[in-house]
Amino acid sequence: MDFASFFSKNLPYLLAGISVGGQYALIAIGYTMVYGILRLINFAHGDIFMVAGLLMIYSTTVFPLWVSIPLTIVVTVILGMMVEKVAYKPLRSAPRMSVMISAIGVSYLLQNLALYVTGGLAKPYPAIPGISATVTIGPATTKWVTIITPFLTLLLVVLLMQLINHTKIGMAMRAVANDFETSRLMGIQVDAVISMTFIIGSFLAAVGSLLYFSNYPSVVPTSGAMPGLKAFVAAVFGGIGSIPGAVIGAFIIGISENIIKGAGWTTFSDAFTFALLIVVLLVKPTGLFGEGAKDKV
Repeated sequence: MDFASFFSKNLPYLLAGISVGGQYALIAIGYTMVYGILRLINFAHGDIFMVAGLLMIYSTTVFPLWVSIPLTIVVTVILGMMVEKVAYKPLRSAPRMSVMISAIGVSYLLQNLALYVTGGLAKPYPAIPGISATVTIGPATTKWVTIITPFLTLLLVVLLMQLINHTKIGMAMRAVANDFETSRLMGIQVDAVISMTFIIGSFLAAVGSLLYFSNYPSVVPTSGAMPGLKAFVAAVFGGIGSIPGAVIGAFIIGISENIIKGAGWTTFSDAFTFALLIVVLLVKPTGLFGEGAKDKV
């Protein structure tokens, strides 16, 4: 098989991989930012992503799309802030295991609330004009969301990096991530910084859900589990705490799993993701762009 025919055959999977990689990246940033500041894995993050999908479905039954989209994003951000205030803030000085158990509890709570609301039935996701329409690129036919996702993801990442590197709140985030206790002693409003971190993470998860579910016909209470897990793997793969690492890891995972599907090994696409993580961590335990932990004396 020559290169032209190979490329033609795999172009649809490559495009899909780039698209889903961008969607994983938007979720992975939430994981990596929260870990960078709190040293906490927010296991409920994937479920917040799922709730954003359900919010979009239910809001479109009442409001037009131009109202439903910003409403979904705002309510998702509020949900992320509530999770932090109720489940994590009271445990700020508790052992790390207690916080992790709380995060897992919030995850199952959100899934069970979604199960109660939906009755366990798959809810059809609304078509969003502009991004749900089909487009033909060479031999591949795909949706506009596939083309838009990587560009929108990179734009949001650039804006986020500008926020972190060139604003006061960004400087505070970097200070808290570097030394939590010293930042508090220096007068930084640590709780405000943590709240902003959850706001940004939840906002990106909501945008990611709009893009992700536009490619899927329905949402169920467990729809956030696998994307959330893969985004977490991407964050660890790239180096947890590193935003560029999370983005690069997400794109590598998205492209790899879709190329494997194109090769006819769909059954093993998920297994490959976790096998790749194991290999990377064996070679470089901190991930591709992670830094070794510094012991403070």
